[in-house]
Amino acid sequence: MLTDGALRMLVLLHFHSLGFSPVQLAYLFVLYEIAGIVTNLCAGWVAARFGLTSTLYAGLALQVAALLALAQLDPTWTVPASVGFVMLVQGASGVAKDLAKMSAKSAVKLLAPSGAGGLFRWVALLTGSKNAVKGAGFLLGAALLATVGFVPAVLGMAAVLSLILGAVIVKMPTGLPTGRKDAKFKEIFSDNANINWLSLARVFLFGARDVWFVVGIPIYFYAVLSDGSEDGNRTAFFIIGSFMAVWTVLYGFVQASAPNLLRAKDRPESEIVHVARHWAAGLALIPALLAALVWFGGAPSTGLTVALITGLLVFGAVFAVNSALHSYLILAFSSGDRVTMDVGFYYMANAVGRLLGTVLSGLTYQLGGLPLCLTTAAVMVLLSWVAAVRLTTPEIQTEKP
Repeated sequence: MLTDGALRMLVLLHFHSLGFSPVQLAYLFVLYEIAGIVTNLCAGWVAARFGLTSTLYAGLALQVAALLALAQLDPTWTVPASVGFVMLVQGASGVAKDLAKMSAKSAVKLLAPSGAGGLFRWVALLTGSKNAVKGAGFLLGAALLATVGFVPAVLGMAAVLSLILGAVIVKMPTGLPTGRKDAKFKEIFSDNANINWLSLARVFLFGARDVWFVVGIPIYFYAVLSDGSEDGNRTAFFIIGSFMAVWTVLYGFVQASAPNLLRAKDRPESEIVHVARHWAAGLALIPALLAALVWFGGAPSTGLTVALITGLLVFGAVFAVNSALHSYLILAFSSGDRVTMDVGFYYMANAVGRLLGTVLSGLTYQLGGLPLCLTTAAVMVLLSWVAAVRLTTPEIQTEKP
């Protein structure tokens, strides 16, 4: 996750400094999200068939290969060639990240202690720490780009990740599922209505984040902070990377704290479903208010930028609670014998939302600037709430010891 976050910032800021438009920048991440859709749809079945460790090792190894490939980018290539090459590499990176993430999240269902909200605590801790590390990756990527440059940065990350892969292989504990030969691909599609409605809510929740997060906010801040000089670009890179890092680390911290914030230990699982609906409704207000603020705030100013940063941090905290609730519910709704397939399907929906948000981020920013990005985010959160309202309680499974 550290290299995943760093790579996103490296690609975004490096190619923006080369003159790529918002839509072209969005294209760089399109195959990354498409790869996530296909990977998560298939990875649950692959893990059920061949075991969780196989998908984890494959994810780490593929990320190393993607980083090494990106170092081969030639600055003399044409824009279409550069975009196509980076799209392919980002696609491989997307496959790598989702293989590793699905493996780790599925293992929580099988290893979490029973009773007293143990599943919620474990999944919140894993998901929160994962996103905090990814946030540190945003800052790392911006810092590496500003100090050592693009190619040394990706080569260095490939070397470190190779060492991590070796350590994981040596230290992997025993006891995780090794797969079952009779697992069928068609089993990835659940007949549990709650799984399907929750996955739809996830699509719009993450679309609402990425519609401003991927292109809109970084480019808006770059326009405000950089004067176009080398020193100005360096300063802008550090500030943008720091904001993205702080936002994601805060998001991860609140995710990890969600069980305590919601007093999940003292609440029945049926009440958690109702809580998820209320938090989705509250989240929609924040991007709507921020869109109005930017729209009527006039030219960018220090006060407007501070207000925008504050509002987006609040959005991040409320978004984190929504995300933590979803992450818990997908495991609660799943049965132990098909958890990898339900989690894979759910993260496929997550990737669909990111893809939708990524494409709309570049498009809406180019058409209407940051106000249109934020307005679109508000609409997508409302659609997530509509799906969450359809969740019911009887099919929640008991936590597995």
